[in-house]
Amino acid sequence: MIWFGKQVLYLILFLNVLCIGSNVIAHPHIFIVQRLSIVFDNQGLTGFWVEWNFDEMFSSMIAADYDQNQNSSLEAAEVAMVKEKAFLYIAEYDYFVFVKIDGQPFKVKWIKDFNAVLKNGRLSYRFFVPCHVKAGELFKQIVIAAYDSSYFTAIFFARNRPAFIENGDRFMIESSIKEDKSTSIYFGMVNPWALFLKFRLKS
Repeated sequence: MIWFGKQVLYLILFLNVLCIGSNVIAHPHIFIVQRLSIVFDNQGLTGFWVEWNFDEMFSSMIAADYDQNQNSSLEAAEVAMVKEKAFLYIAEYDYFVFVKIDGQPFKVKWIKDFNAVLKNGRLSYRFFVPCHVKAGELFKQIVIAAYDSSYFTAIFFARNRPAFIENGDRFMIESSIKEDKSTSIYFGMVNPWALFLKFRLKS
């Protein structure tokens, strides 16, 4: 079962650079609360959904820039602009999502089904990371962490339902959320929190 231990707050972050067209605008620190949905099919892991819920300041900035009709919602055309101008720039940083499969890095080269929602003044992103790992008789271990190694954005697991499983009935699954002691970021001062997931075929 997924569980969430007590999370230590990251150090206060100073600036975020958001590329909008040809302009580069400096922002205060950005905070994101994250949830993961781990998706299985009959063969094993197919990937996972990432949901990011942003702080009020960043949400208001995106609303001001991209909610063109100012109806406090994002229509399809506005979502497309958010994706192009306020999300895809992080592709060169692996979308801030870092995965290990049995200890080996799995580079997140692309995502799909991106959506942005503005509700009650708060912005959220949701996107799917394809990551196919076939189940076998022995456990496969997947480690999923999300962080901005440039020290501009803080990403935390939600305290309520930080991660959950979809279609996992065919598999023996063990999971926990804890610090990844094998990885250090922010000049070696912080170990990122990660979802540790093990799964195999049921006997």
